[in-house]
Amino acid sequence: MSRIGKLPIEIPEKVDVKIDGNKVTVKGPKGELTKEFNPRISVTVQDGQVVVERSSDDRNDRSLHGLTRSLINGMIEGVTKGFEKKLEMVGVGYSAKLKGKDLELEAGYSHPVTIKAVDGIEFEVEKNTQITVKGIDKQQVGELAAKIRSVRKPEPYKGKGIKYVDEHIRRKVGKTG
Repeated sequence: MSRIGKLPIEIPEKVDVKIDGNKVTVKGPKGELTKEFNPRISVTVQDGQVVVERSSDDRNDRSLHGLTRSLINGMIEGVTKGFEKKLEMVGVGYSAKLKGKDLELEAGYSHPVTIKAVDGIEFEVEKNTQITVKGIDKQQVGELAAKIRSVRKPEPYKGKGIKYVDEHIRRKVGKTG
């Protein structure tokens, strides 16, 4: 049995979970998320808890069991608290600023790089080098943060680039001579 899949998910007070076949809709104070899951996994609401069960002990079903439970838990957490990723720009002349809802990055190129804002995701810029990506969908927040980081990945010699705040860059020793 999947240890994670067996755990029921507590539904907080201000959250409404609706199940229509294999489509789960979670509505909370921060917004609404909808996701469709594999029909071999059954999702039910019992006594203020979401219970995820699988149809068989097939290898595929076992892997989907824990995944489905984790995704639904992430949806509930997203509509109540939300998710955020913090990035930091390191380097002379590197800066970020908001242009409307979009994010404009000066990352050592001859031109500024613009990252378009997606529905449900917002950017915050503090001190021109601190970027925060906020939203209710964990996947979208992580994907957009990775896209921002890929504009200028941190390099191992000087540590310049865009990195996550909690990320540690392994430094290399330069030339000696």
